[in-house]
Amino acid sequence: MNKIADNLKRVQDNIAAACQRCGRQTSEITTVVVTKSANIDMIKEVVRLGCTDLGENRVQHLKITAEDLDIFLSQNANNPNIPKQITWHMIGHLQRNKVRQLLRNCQIIHSVDTLRVAEEVSRDAEKALVTPKILMQVNCSQEPQKYGVPVGAAVHLAEQIVTMPNIKLVGLMTMAPLTLDIDIVKESFARARELFEEIKGEKIAGPEFNQLSMGMSQDYEIAIEYGATILRIGSAIFS
Repeated sequence: MNKIADNLKRVQDNIAAACQRCGRQTSEITTVVVTKSANIDMIKEVVRLGCTDLGENRVQHLKITAEDLDIFLSQNANNPNIPKQITWHMIGHLQRNKVRQLLRNCQIIHSVDTLRVAEEVSRDAEKALVTPKILMQVNCSQEPQKYGVPVGAAVHLAEQIVTMPNIKLVGLMTMAPLTLDIDIVKESFARARELFEEIKGEKIAGPEFNQLSMGMSQDYEIAIEYGATILRIGSAIFS
């Protein structure tokens, strides 16, 4: 498990260096540790190392892992070195028939990209008496195989989402293309930042609209440069 600690330290150092280069504070950045490729012992290790924001791509895996970690946290309730609770982020594509199950364990949903999904989250959240935070997923790379609302339709969708009860629109999420061409990655992140500032500037959402989720293991340092506040990092920590 020392390798996980070393990897996490390397990621944290890279984040600090990237923030210093562009005049930002590390306190502005939340690192979501993506658990899809990790087993429960590896996940417990990152929690022991102080990570409290975890992300999952699949609802069923999130449910199982969250329940296992709840037991782990309760067993270590008197250990001052173990966090008291975990914030779970759903970062993968969300099917409407999985929303109700998701809301039992998840506090932040990054992948709302259609009106129908937003309506389902709102409806199920109202029944469950919860108010999850959501981010609108935007396809800033314009890749047809990727999920996300098109950039040109994003403002209108945001205007619809903010009228719904029991959900809180807090920002945007995007994924850059998987490419070695840094200019293409930068272009995608710049587009997301521009859209984020447009929605924020027009006061479509409230003051809680302040999160920009972008940047993964291969491009998180670039994402910081373009204003990311949430990074989604898995393989750089667990591999």
